Amino acid sequence: MTAGARVAAVDLGASSGRVLAFDVTPDRIASTEVHRFPNGPVRLGGTLHWDVLGLYRGVLDGLRAAGPGLAAVGVDSWAVDYGLLDATGALLGNPVHYRDGRTDGVPDAVHARVPAAELYGVTGLQVLPFNTVYQLVAAAGTPQLAAARHLLLIPDLIGHWLTGARFAEVTNASTTGLLDTRTRTWSAELLARLDIDAGLFPPLVEPGAVVGSLLPHVLAGTGLPAPVPVVAVGSHDTASAVVGVPAAGRDFAYVATGTWSLVGVELDGPVLTEAGRRANFSNELGVDGTVRYLRNVMGLWLLQECLREWGDPEPGPLLDAAAGEPALAAVVDAGDPAFIPPGGMPARIAAACARTGQRPPGTPAAVVRCVLDSLALAHRRAVRQAAGLSGTRVGVVHVVGGGARNTLLCQSTADACGLPVLAGPVEAAACGNALVQARALGVVTGGLAELRGLVRASTGVVGYEPRGDTAAWDEAEGRLGLA
Repeated sequence: MTAGARVAAVDLGASSGRVLAFDVTPDRIASTEVHRFPNGPVRLGGTLHWDVLGLYRGVLDGLRAAGPGLAAVGVDSWAVDYGLLDATGALLGNPVHYRDGRTDGVPDAVHARVPAAELYGVTGLQVLPFNTVYQLVAAAGTPQLAAARHLLLIPDLIGHWLTGARFAEVTNASTTGLLDTRTRTWSAELLARLDIDAGLFPPLVEPGAVVGSLLPHVLAGTGLPAPVPVVAVGSHDTASAVVGVPAAGRDFAYVATGTWSLVGVELDGPVLTEAGRRANFSNELGVDGTVRYLRNVMGLWLLQECLREWGDPEPGPLLDAAAGEPALAAVVDAGDPAFIPPGGMPARIAAACARTGQRPPGTPAAVVRCVLDSLALAHRRAVRQAAGLSGTRVGVVHVVGGGARNTLLCQSTADACGLPVLAGPVEAAACGNALVQARALGVVTGGLAELRGLVRASTGVVGYEPRGDTAAWDEAEGRLGLA
């Protein structure tokens, strides 16, 4: 075991990217955010894209800011989206954003070829219209896909540009709808039945694998001395965030909050039941052979879009005002796909309230309260269903990610679930990313329990106890027809 190391965790979220430098020893971790940069969609010719070259520039700037003492680099990001490369390795256009409308109606077309129950039996993945499988079927026949020879998911694309290696890390690959969740391998049968070229997909690697070292031109551009290995971490940001949950046992549920809330439990194997499929639960792969049994909830996207509609006011005063609004005056189904596209969010929330016979919130503060209560209600429903469907006991809910700062959301989640909530760390994904790197370097040892022990020893959490009973939340759930 080595005495310690400094590693760079590149964490790319749907609204911003950041690079954190972590100093890790066998009994402590400490982080410094060295660079943060925006990440937003770009609409061109009617299609919504990611500015992936801008993201890559932000990564390089962050590695330069991290300084010359780096022992390794790891990259995590959001799921499902990908870049296509031609035979020379050139990028075939900017990746399409998962919120683009090209997959409208595509899931039904896919399920006509591979029935939904059969697809779930292999992939264990909840139906989301932007899953990679639906994106690829939507792209069939396009010049870009015809010219493509390689497909790389976003964190693997960044890793390829850093190292020259082509690979697919399994936690992110498990969100494509093309991976067999039981064997942790690409499903050749599904690819063939959907006429998707299996040759596009690179070899799979598990978290902790060293995939290469920074290329000479990357070293020159960042000022880093050679060699600097790049470690495959849990490259789906939620996989890394779950590693960074400071849990003391296995009887916990997690809410990884940001643009999305991913709510679930950690299991040793997938749950591929019909009940799970009908509840739209995903079996996404995790670090150390685990499964993240979870459901995607719309998350703070609802609030972000409202703020954008209102001219991006400072959120603090609005959150304070929302805390003074009556609880549960109006709620919406935060899992409704109608909230996926950008634009007009306050009006869409008002329309959803009207459709369910509720008075729409009349002020920005009331809209914010509606959003946060709705998220708490969705967290409660997902926690309860995850526990019931998997046969696990949940004694505490860990809220990690950006939403851990939101005291009203955390308290409402505790109230709704009737369980204590422990909030923090905010940068759980970067923390889990760094710990997997440190273990690959031999700085720390052990399994997830030991890694989480380091998180507990190094970061603080804020506790929220549930207030009152859950009857009011039962009634609100009934208003939406979800009880």
